[in-house]
Amino acid sequence: MAFCRVLTGNQAISQGARLCRPQVIAIYPITPQSEIAETMAGFTAEGELDARIFRVESEHSALSIVIGAEVAGARAFTATSSNGLFYMHEMLHYASGLRLPIVMAVANRASPAPWNIWGDHSDSISQRDTGWLQVYVENCQEALDTVIQAYRIAEDRRVSLPIMVCLDGFTLTHVSEGVDIPPQDVVDEFLPPYDPEYSLSKLIERDETACFSPVIFPETSYMEYKYLQAKASERSKDVIREVDREFERKFNRKWGGLIENYHTDDADYILVTLGSLTTTARAVVDELREDGWSVGLIKLRFYRPFPEKELVDCLQDAKIVGVLDRNFSYGYAGAVYSDLSSAIDGRAEIVDFIGGLGGRELNEDHFRYMFRRLKELSTTRDQKRVEWIGLKMK
Repeated sequence: MAFCRVLTGNQAISQGARLCRPQVIAIYPITPQSEIAETMAGFTAEGELDARIFRVESEHSALSIVIGAEVAGARAFTATSSNGLFYMHEMLHYASGLRLPIVMAVANRASPAPWNIWGDHSDSISQRDTGWLQVYVENCQEALDTVIQAYRIAEDRRVSLPIMVCLDGFTLTHVSEGVDIPPQDVVDEFLPPYDPEYSLSKLIERDETACFSPVIFPETSYMEYKYLQAKASERSKDVIREVDREFERKFNRKWGGLIENYHTDDADYILVTLGSLTTTARAVVDELREDGWSVGLIKLRFYRPFPEKELVDCLQDAKIVGVLDRNFSYGYAGAVYSDLSSAIDGRAEIVDFIGGLGGRELNEDHFRYMFRRLKELSTTRDQKRVEWIGLKMK
């Protein structure tokens, strides 16, 4: 029987991971993720989880151990944030290139300099080209549920790719909410034991030999490997939808698959958000619609793979679309805006709102302003529009 507990976002991630029965855990503590490392260590010390915990000297080593565990045939888990994720960069490519279904929690935190420990999406967004799937969660319940979904998606043999479960630093990692924890036996039915197609343990059983990550020359098969990796990422869209539907049947909750639409069918002005700020944006949409505004909201749940078709279908009839980017790709605009502009290809006008960097507050007044600006700008056409929200410069 399921039971409800008050958990922080970090604890919800940890409970989700515990229910998935990882056999190997390697996490180097870093703010605001450290509570995940502490909680997972507590589960093993108290006998709630039968897993091997590795105490490592760096995030690079943490991901290296997790990669080794997955190659050997074990389900593994890790977590990190900001500088730790950057330190892992080399191994991120190895994990995806080896097609290893690792699940890693990323407690989103701003990138230096100047030094900042609060949340934005600059860390995970900057790793979008490493071949990992990326999902952004809105609240603690979605954090727990998404870890369970993530293992099911990543381990599907049509996918076999690693996945980052991203949650906003402090505004979600350290916020306490009531969370429904599903029974272990129900999770076990939804997520069977890890059974990789290829692993060292299976090779040993069959008395076979193989080489993982060999040197591949230009005219042999390197490009074909990358093509297959790209096709797997594209196929993951179908798997994500399937897993979310099955999750709803099993647990009576659903999270929208790739994206979640909110009053977009009849909206002239639509805002696209990621992560915990979606909750505030949704409240403002409700308020403005009561006042007669034609507004809607899309929660972009999966940023990689990028749900191009779903977004185009929802946005092509809008007068204008706003994107809230908690990141900035220097020299152009926010990353989500850039991808969405390419997908929309002129079917709708798009405005990029840059806000919430370094943990800067974005409240209901800021979202009201964004919708007002969309209405104002819907009557003019510019090739590119980028607005920074909440600046304190004179």
